[in-house]
Amino acid sequence: MAQQPMHGMPEVTVERDLPVPMADGVSLYADVYRPAEGGPHPVILISHPYDKTAAESNFGYLHPSQYARRGYIAVSQDSRGRYSSEGDFQPFVNEASDVSETIGWCATLPGSDGQVATYGFSYPGLNQMLAAQTGPPALRAIAPAFTGGSPYSEWFYVQGAFSLAFATGWANFLALDKAARRGDDETLAAYAGALGNAHALYWVLPLTAHPALTGADAAFYQDWLAHPTFDDYWKAFEVDYSRIGLPGLHVGGWWDVFVRGTVRSYRELARLGQAPQKLLIGPWNHMPWAPLGGATGDVGAWVVDDWQLRFWDQVLRGTETGVFDKPVTVYVMNDGWRDFDAWPPSAVEETDWYMHSDGRAQSAYGDGTLSTDAPKNEPPDVFTYDPALPTVSAGGHSCCVDTIAPMGPANQDPVERTKYVVVYTSAPLERDLVIVGDVHATIHAATDAPDTDFTARLCAVDTAGISTNVLEGIVRASYRESAERPTPIKQGEIHEYRIELGPIAVRVPAGHRIRLVVGSSDFPQFDRNLNTGGPFGQESATAGRSAVQVVLHNDAHPSRITLPVLD
Repeated sequence: MAQQPMHGMPEVTVERDLPVPMADGVSLYADVYRPAEGGPHPVILISHPYDKTAAESNFGYLHPSQYARRGYIAVSQDSRGRYSSEGDFQPFVNEASDVSETIGWCATLPGSDGQVATYGFSYPGLNQMLAAQTGPPALRAIAPAFTGGSPYSEWFYVQGAFSLAFATGWANFLALDKAARRGDDETLAAYAGALGNAHALYWVLPLTAHPALTGADAAFYQDWLAHPTFDDYWKAFEVDYSRIGLPGLHVGGWWDVFVRGTVRSYRELARLGQAPQKLLIGPWNHMPWAPLGGATGDVGAWVVDDWQLRFWDQVLRGTETGVFDKPVTVYVMNDGWRDFDAWPPSAVEETDWYMHSDGRAQSAYGDGTLSTDAPKNEPPDVFTYDPALPTVSAGGHSCCVDTIAPMGPANQDPVERTKYVVVYTSAPLERDLVIVGDVHATIHAATDAPDTDFTARLCAVDTAGISTNVLEGIVRASYRESAERPTPIKQGEIHEYRIELGPIAVRVPAGHRIRLVVGSSDFPQFDRNLNTGGPFGQESATAGRSAVQVVLHNDAHPSRITLPVLD
């Protein structure tokens, strides 16, 4: 299609459905939006599996036509095997070569000045980094948002536990387009029905039996389940940051499933020092980018666009915009936007908050406390975990629609009133506690099961007693030492479990309290451990058994949560 004026926007022209030939003969199709006058112009590219017509403007960015109004040639491309593009879509497999070849194509477009930058959030955040590794000559910068560079540890498995809600929901969604491309209305309706019934289908066991994810349309889901360890299957998709020497804008949200990955990508590239990097994190979940947790002020999706345009103006046009003046800009929950010198900021100091009780810490109504005083001779706490009655997720860091998956801040009373968890709460804070950095918990525990999980959740409790989740983490006992080579546990033996809760920036006001909740399930954010040590994903519900969990906090076993505190 020849260039045509964009309807309602005479200053922009558009060419739709341009074929982008790949080396293997497959054509990927793209829409190209140009400034109607002037030039040559830099090119910005988003290549993604979510319909090039929208270009992720339905949940996040400006539409590409609006970037063209600002002097950029904007290209939106359907990934291989998605929507208008040819080929078969297999997550992660072809992205490095497909996006790299498309970058070269973009540089030769009429009106291009030969410079290309990439952008996109979630899946196209990762594919930018995969392509950047190959060193496309025209690529000048990347802007990966709301994504992680490790599909294994930052997408599907968290310290050995499977990210059930995210994985099943995303795989189910991807299957929809495969049925639509075939014109298979019956199968399409079945997939749509499964998404609408997602909450019931989380309970299906074995995991391999999910009714919408057993056929060829979602064969990749079965691959994910078949590789629960960090093996060669996953290593093929792992970003090698040492091969990326480009400026980067790394954008994330405090409630996003990928926030750990966003921070790690920034930290790795900043550490390597091959090009300037910028980290921007706001009070958002995966999508849409609307403020959460009471955030107010300048916190809408436009914040990302403003930073992205400043970034492009500097790296593509040489206009000094100050985008790299402060390496880190984050929204401190309950406080507002702050600039820092690094992540974590150099000014933070790690502080241990220790768990205490007289052996009755079950539920928020027990006797569990949290303080900076180390424990001495205290009795342990005991709770049971039955996979048939898991602790149901209340909010969290999943993806991708909050009506389907647990996302964001939520009142924790439904969880904390049960005796399936042990709860440790501080006294009211004498002054504001500003936590900025990466949080982890160290739990000393024993179980009578061959394998099990331990969870940790950091919450803030306001003056009315409402407890709201801030961060959560999980560890599968057999994965406590390695994701590549799980090691069995001995029943009844005490082990130390380090549970990574991830990055956060939050101010807990004076008079409020902090709380640590320890349990053995966070479902459906993560799959249920059946406590058997049996083959992952293949066991039915009848295989499950209850576990008796003992949590220790004494001078020899100082269970605690470690907070990076900013004075």
